[in-house]
Amino acid sequence: MPKNQLRIGLIGYSFMGRAHSNAFHQVNHFFPSSYEVIPQAVCGRDEAKVKEFAARWGYKSVETDWRKMIARDDIDVIDIATPNNLHHEQAIAAAKAGKMILCEKPLGLNGKEAEEMLKAIKKAGVANMVWYNYRRCPAVVLAKNLIDSGKLGRIYHYRANFLQDWTINADLPQGGTGLWRLDAKVAGSGVTGDLLAHCIDTALWLNGGIKDVTAMTETFVKERKHNLTGKVEKVSIDDACSFMCHFNNGSLGLFESTRYARGHKALYTFEINGANMSLKWDLHDLHRLQIFDYSDESQERGWKSVHVSDGDHPYCGKWWVPGLQLGYEHSFVHAMVEFIQGLESGKGAKPDFKDGLATDYVVDAVLASGKSRKWQKVKQVK
Repeated sequence: MPKNQLRIGLIGYSFMGRAHSNAFHQVNHFFPSSYEVIPQAVCGRDEAKVKEFAARWGYKSVETDWRKMIARDDIDVIDIATPNNLHHEQAIAAAKAGKMILCEKPLGLNGKEAEEMLKAIKKAGVANMVWYNYRRCPAVVLAKNLIDSGKLGRIYHYRANFLQDWTINADLPQGGTGLWRLDAKVAGSGVTGDLLAHCIDTALWLNGGIKDVTAMTETFVKERKHNLTGKVEKVSIDDACSFMCHFNNGSLGLFESTRYARGHKALYTFEINGANMSLKWDLHDLHRLQIFDYSDESQERGWKSVHVSDGDHPYCGKWWVPGLQLGYEHSFVHAMVEFIQGLESGKGAKPDFKDGLATDYVVDAVLASGKSRKWQKVKQVK
């Protein structure tokens, strides 16, 4: 039986472009559906590099102007894997062209941009998803299932951190390829929008909305040479951020992120404490969920490590035999699974642009509180 085609037009071919492309190739192999995912075209400014990428990842054609690719009739889905400052314009243009949209996180540079992006996709009525991939690690989905079952009881605490160390060098420049995350005009913010956005999205999914925040931010290196201008310029991003919050369900939150934690390349952890059960997860051990269940017999009560790889665990039954764990790249495959299943059901995929806006609202409040040193209310998505 002929399948519906999802012809992908990818904008951007760096790290995220590779992660997304791998998902496009793998999803049909392991998760049969009524849709065939086809890497149709990839777009980038450097023609030689984008042609090399297309040849390596099996894209049928290339473009050097993203507007031309959006206008093509042989593209069904626009996948935005570009720096943050381009998401807004590209997503709105894709929506106006009637294309389905996959967009890297964060959705916009700020809540205002994300509002306009959400308005555009609603008006166009196009399917959409934001690539908050950590939601789709099987152990994180298992945590979601346990929380939704009510087994944790009342939630009291949610804490998360995301630690890196790659900018501990005053001579590291800002701006340009690979270093645009240090340039606030392109990135929007530093660790808050880049790393904490992941923590925030997961927290909103697992524990519900955030009511208000109080934050502190710090920029340790105040000036850096800019790769594009050649001049030493002020650094406007946050190198580190910590914030506390109240969730709408009455629980308390504690979040921390930095790029100045020597010895940590990508330490993302969260812990949830409920009246009956606590859960812990660590990206470095992403196939395991740590569970403490107070209902266990007292002599056996303690933290247990569940190896999330069995056939009845989220997504795992489609992959290998029990005991053989999955990795980082599989989270993108699972995100694509959710997008396709959202098309098949007509219910859409999560996280969508509305969810992306909710995270951007929290990021805005955190940055505002870091400047004012006061509690800041979080705008709620209507």
